[in-house]
Amino acid sequence: MSPSPTSAPRIVVTVAVAARQPEPDLSERRNALYAAAVSRHGGTPIVLDAMSTPGERAEAFGTMDGLLISGGADLHPERYGRPDRGSTTVELERDALEAEAWEVAQSRGRPVLGICRGFEAINVFSGGTLLQHVDGHQGPRWGKGPALEHPLRVAPGTRLARILFPTNARGGVLRVNSYHHQAVRAGDLAPGLVANAWASSPAGDLVEGLEAADGRFVFGVQCRPERQKSTQPAFERLFSVFVDAARGPADRR
Repeated sequence: MSPSPTSAPRIVVTVAVAARQPEPDLSERRNALYAAAVSRHGGTPIVLDAMSTPGERAEAFGTMDGLLISGGADLHPERYGRPDRGSTTVELERDALEAEAWEVAQSRGRPVLGICRGFEAINVFSGGTLLQHVDGHQGPRWGKGPALEHPLRVAPGTRLARILFPTNARGGVLRVNSYHHQAVRAGDLAPGLVANAWASSPAGDLVEGLEAADGRFVFGVQCRPERQKSTQPAFERLFSVFVDAARGPADRR
């Protein structure tokens, strides 16, 4: 079912279990930023983590209008058929939760937005791989100092370019925050996904934005646009377009 004209789309937001993190209060605040981004643009966030019960998951997935996969720990390299060569903290239960959420969203044609780990998860769940460590892209943790920033080159003609630069689909360069130590290179990108943004690194150019090649609303960004203090305002349009896509086609609202 598509949401009615007067109902807010229900966005499932998968997050880390705050109580299991080294600083639970800080983790709760980080998680809240994703829900706030959904709410700002008229969606209803339905937050799930690895401790959510089977009943809670079933209800959330059964009424899901969109899926936001948030940032956090590394995916286990077994998910993409690689030995451990630089991964740090992994959360197997979260990997399983998000793989299930992804499958439900794809089977039902729901829009998906992945942020940081979520960007990497979309690539892995679609059949891609990851570079397990890259230098120079992980600054202070959120809440522990100013964000590391770098230029992001948005590829011309992509759907992301049209969202971030609505009057100039030729793309451009934006400064973004950077909180990751894993990455996607061109050769790691899954079939069916298109690179729509790039950043430089000691390992060469990195894919830092992706979208589905077939027009489905599947987008991922490596930066953290929910962290508004270190994010350019253009990224609010990405959240807005995502929530609007979750409302369903206009003729079915």
